[in-house]
Amino acid sequence: MLFPYTYVPHSMEKMQEFIDFIFFEVWCKAPGNGNFRFELFDGNVELKGLMESFCYSDTKGGDFFYGHVEGIYNLFAVLTETQIDQLKQWYKANNDIEKVCANDSAIQIAHYIDIEAISSDLRDRLASFFVKLYSNLDVAALREKIGRIDEHYHAFMQVNTTGKCPFCGIGDMLGVYHTKREAYDHYLPKALYPFNSINFRNLVPACHHCNSSYKTTQDPSYSPKDPTGEINRRKAFYPYNSTAHAIEIQIDLSHSDLDKLNPDDIQLAFGPDVVREEIDTWREVYGIDERFKAKCCDESGGRYWIVKVMDEWQENGRTPSDFMDTLNRLTVKQPLAESNFLQKAFLEGCERAGLFQDKLTQ
Repeated sequence: MLFPYTYVPHSMEKMQEFIDFIFFEVWCKAPGNGNFRFELFDGNVELKGLMESFCYSDTKGGDFFYGHVEGIYNLFAVLTETQIDQLKQWYKANNDIEKVCANDSAIQIAHYIDIEAISSDLRDRLASFFVKLYSNLDVAALREKIGRIDEHYHAFMQVNTTGKCPFCGIGDMLGVYHTKREAYDHYLPKALYPFNSINFRNLVPACHHCNSSYKTTQDPSYSPKDPTGEINRRKAFYPYNSTAHAIEIQIDLSHSDLDKLNPDDIQLAFGPDVVREEIDTWREVYGIDERFKAKCCDESGGRYWIVKVMDEWQENGRTPSDFMDTLNRLTVKQPLAESNFLQKAFLEGCERAGLFQDKLTQ
């Protein structure tokens, strides 16, 4: 990705704290702990109040939450100590999003298919709970404890003010001056990974095309199947990394005839090498090559950028070099504004291909 987000703490995180308590203090202690009852939640007064509220309410969201917590408790009650220990390891690993992205060999992550080896009923029940949990956060009793997702988004965008999607750099993001918001992407897909569907380290605002058109349900932590049917773990950018890597982009053209330019005539190269694997994952998951090449060929993209260069020369008595000097300064100050990072790389490629000179001599 082009830049990491700054993580913004919020009361919504309390929901993950509730799930942590339910998992470790209720479900994992179910074997030998008797029937499901309110006393199991004595260690978390707020959560206990929620469970009582959900039990005696007739709301769909309340029934969903209480019924799943109780049902999963009963499935945990028959597990062995070894199985409980395995689930604990998976829970901790799946919620350490940064280490998952780094492909840390010290942690063992799990998909729902892995839980099937313990119990297919448990797999199905956990999937039903965690996949739908995010969409059931807007229950009145929960809102009083954790707030609303729209409030989190507003606070988030007050800190993350670039106005551009960090995954592509070309998509605009709705911000603090809008009444609507962008969707949160489950970076590790909720359909594949148990336990982290409401972990805000795994919830990342993204533009519509990154979220719904390109990434969709792809898993950034695993490569797609190769011709042999194998899939492998891989590194991916952590969306909230405290260290930002300046992504280098070089664009080269196979010819200088702008009228005939198409995506096949454009070659992209990315750096730095220190994050080569992360870059390769990013390019594959978000369709970066296709999207950047398309932008360079669009009338409102690369073709317009060329017009600006030539207009600078023709109308104001400036050369393409003068324009590039100005663009270089703007890209340092505002790399994402007007896609300056991509515009600069494309025009440098045009310059190397002799396109400016060809136009000047016509």
